[in-house]
Amino acid sequence: MPDFTLTRTPFGKLTLIRADGERLENVSPVRAFPIQAPDEGIALVSPDGSEVAWIARLSDLPNATRQLIEEELAGREFMPEIARIETVSSFATPCTWTVATDRGQTSFVLRGDEDIRRIGKSSLLIADNHGIHFLIRDLQALDRHSRKILDRFL
Repeated sequence: MPDFTLTRTPFGKLTLIRADGERLENVSPVRAFPIQAPDEGIALVSPDGSEVAWIARLSDLPNATRQLIEEELAGREFMPEIARIETVSSFATPCTWTVATDRGQTSFVLRGDEDIRRIGKSSLLIADNHGIHFLIRDLQALDRHSRKILDRFL
């Protein structure tokens, strides 16, 4: 059990209350490993970026505290997961990709091959021209058409 409680202010900000009664306003959760272990290693940080609490596993928290943290993370993190690559406008960059994601179909501009990064053995992170990151969790789970397109860029 943690040695703190979390509450939400009327303005929607998180407040951490330590066991000794000290209140820390406007704390934010930050995942240490957002892709590989999203429910493990979460820091609560103050507005200046200092770590004020560490959570080894979300599952160790009381339901109310866990729900506040999950809501806050969902509001801050936006990383659609690519399920299929429909088309690319060109195999030279910059090019426009049309993809199906877990949040619907979308298009984005890939500036260069360097905007595709490997994460682990079979995951990729693709950054578009606006800085939005798209995740491919498992290359081998993609359909043949999508893998063939990706092979041209890797």
